[in-house]
Amino acid sequence: MTTRIDLRPAMFGERERILATAPGFECSTFRFDSGVEALRIRNDRGHVVVLPFRGQQIWRATFDGRELAMRSLFDEPSKTTDYLRTYGAFFLHCGVTGMGAPGPQDTHPLHGELPNAPFDQATVVIDETDATLCVESVYRHAVAFSTDYRATARTALRRDSALLDVSLEVHNRKQGAMDLLYLGHSNFRPIDDARLVYSAPYTPEAVRVRKSIPSHITPQPGYAELLDVLAARPQEHHRLQAGVAYDPEVVFAIDMVADAQGWAHALQVHPDGRADYAAHRPEQAPIASRWLCRTPEQDALGLSMPATSGVEGYRTEKALGRVVDLPGGATWRIDMRLGALTASEAARMERHIDACVGRA
Repeated sequence: MTTRIDLRPAMFGERERILATAPGFECSTFRFDSGVEALRIRNDRGHVVVLPFRGQQIWRATFDGRELAMRSLFDEPSKTTDYLRTYGAFFLHCGVTGMGAPGPQDTHPLHGELPNAPFDQATVVIDETDATLCVESVYRHAVAFSTDYRATARTALRRDSALLDVSLEVHNRKQGAMDLLYLGHSNFRPIDDARLVYSAPYTPEAVRVRKSIPSHITPQPGYAELLDVLAARPQEHHRLQAGVAYDPEVVFAIDMVADAQGWAHALQVHPDGRADYAAHRPEQAPIASRWLCRTPEQDALGLSMPATSGVEGYRTEKALGRVVDLPGGATWRIDMRLGALTASEAARMERHIDACVGRA
């Protein structure tokens, strides 16, 4: 049996209230002090907080007793579309008419219009047969003489799982083609002495550090030297050592390798054997980025962030031929999987990753 509950902003009050229950699930609504509407979805492994009307951000993800999301300046989301004034979510959809740090000739905001977009519709879908609870949100972006698309975001959780199935569809409502850029921006919390394991060759050719410095950051002393080390030996960042400050950030472009089912995988393996996990399909998003930021105020790991392009802004990516040309009436889609693994699940996945790239 499938149950659909259409959401309205008026359903979200200051006090948290149960919206629906199903075997293995509880879904409740509340409103942050900032006024942002939120859904809390619980299962036996933990809970997530999803912002159904604000970019369908996954604000928090807590599984097996630990918080997966980054540490940031923000205890709650702010009611703004300014990317850096409400930055602290576990996951954000970025794009679509622009993405990355805008260059001197770009007009799009940092990471595009999608991260904090005011979504128009939202629905909770409970499928008891499939044992899933899904949040579905829809946003229409229309600019006269320019762009008209519909974005449909979905976040689904299974009954006994600590993994989220996240997807986005972009439908071009125009008759003519549109340019599309996308980044699935995850923000895991880095763990000291954790190991990074992923399905790519650990070579400078396959794991490339970004040397350009975007306008919104100010590098610290020794930053250029750190980039030189990582450019020559990218495996130096595979163990997250306490005291090594990736300040303000380090970004890699990684050539991920898919397995026989079409998925590329990445792990942050904790000292106790448990792991954080991210997966995507390279055929949908051929470029994977990794983002590391370890400062006193912000601690974040974009473990493996699927993208259609690099992060140098629209005009640079367009010149490099890395912008998706979406025909009129066509739909583009991406699928991702994010969450936590037990120690035994992590060990099996690490063996699978190594086998994918011939390290086993």
